[in-house]
Amino acid sequence: MQKYPSALLENAVNEFAKLPGIGKKTALRLALHTLKRTPEEVASLGEAIVNLRNRVNYCRICHNICDEEVCNICNNPNRDTALLCVVENIKEVMAIENTGQFHGLYHVLGGIISPMEGIGPNDLQIPDLIRRAQNENITEIILALSTTMEGDTTNFYIYRKLANFNITISVIARGVSIGDEIEYADEITLGRSILNRTNFNDSFKK
Repeated sequence: MQKYPSALLENAVNEFAKLPGIGKKTALRLALHTLKRTPEEVASLGEAIVNLRNRVNYCRICHNICDEEVCNICNNPNRDTALLCVVENIKEVMAIENTGQFHGLYHVLGGIISPMEGIGPNDLQIPDLIRRAQNENITEIILALSTTMEGDTTNFYIYRKLANFNITISVIARGVSIGDEIEYADEITLGRSILNRTNFNDSFKK
């Protein structure tokens, strides 16, 4: 067991180590780096983290993060409101926006169906997606979920729920390899996958 010369340092290391992808060694480096910063810099970091947790909102329309009640994308009059892209998390919104290839709106599910993790359809923003399909003038919904078993399961569930709507249901082209996470796809591949999307019915034939 590693010995720390200070209980305060040990506490800071333990808190840093709770972050995803941060082990104890990296956490120690971050804690020691923090000690080298000025009190003003550390206070600014702490304030940014507290404000992030307490003041960031979720868009009441698409569930993207934002500073106001409605996000900048949903508020943008130049977006194509007939085109809706369904994604798993906020990171996918950022990834797709970085391609510059998509100009419609988004719907963030907040995850994907995963029975192994106890996540069902009602734990996600799927009911709200159905309401949007009913109440908004949407002509096409693009299912841009990760090409994993859980992602495909979620795609199929949504497709079944929207089957009776007069809406085209499409999926991103398989330029994103099977098993890949959307957020890690390079921008060119992801952009082409959006542009070359296929009808969901046709995806069964491939």
